[in-house]
Amino acid sequence: MSIEVKNISKSYPGNKVLDNISLVAQEGQILGLIGPSGAGKTTLIRLITGAIKADDGEIFIGGIKVPDRRLLKTMGYMPQSEGLYTDLTGFDNMFFYARLYGLKGKVMVDRCRNLLEFISLEKDANKLVSEYSFGMRKRLSLIIALIHEPKYLFLDEPTVGIDPRLRLKIWGLFDKLLAEGKSLILSTHVMDEAERCESCALIQDGHLLAYGKTKSLLAGTKSGSLEELFLVGQGGGF
Repeated sequence: MSIEVKNISKSYPGNKVLDNISLVAQEGQILGLIGPSGAGKTTLIRLITGAIKADDGEIFIGGIKVPDRRLLKTMGYMPQSEGLYTDLTGFDNMFFYARLYGLKGKVMVDRCRNLLEFISLEKDANKLVSEYSFGMRKRLSLIIALIHEPKYLFLDEPTVGIDPRLRLKIWGLFDKLLAEGKSLILSTHVMDEAERCESCALIQDGHLLAYGKTKSLLAGTKSGSLEELFLVGQGGGF
């Protein structure tokens, strides 16, 4: 089932963050959100997850209008600023969130251990999160987003601070999730990651500057690279 964003606008006092945004993320595909810092990408992801309310427009996930409590267990959300408890260990953070999603017992423990091993964090699982590096916290946040095997994943800069080898491994996982029919929306500043998305949306100053199938967007650039689209969107050009 698709994720539909219809004519969404959002303002804060003195600042219009998003202006009439419409997008669709299809089942089994990744929609990439690209744009400079402050463009509105994070706000858009928070709106789609139901964390905040839009001023205008509607959002539907699998045909259900957001917000709706029925959607909570179907969504995995990795925020840009991780929502971790720094006075707890990595394991304790994972168990806390796993229980919120109804996991328990051996299923919960096995799933946590498998994800820790996959993300190369198993040796640090018993450390306090306050002792984690930035990259380790990002990895733990990704695990928590995946722990309940959600149908819809919303990832805000998921690979920032993660080494290139692990980044490739994570993208391999994304490919596996897509093959299972999951839907992903992610924001990124890494253009080669954006080019792996089925569709991309370039957002700047709250406006949708370009949106469509990534192959079509690439075909419309001189260099065949989304980096050109990104730079032109910022007024950079070549």
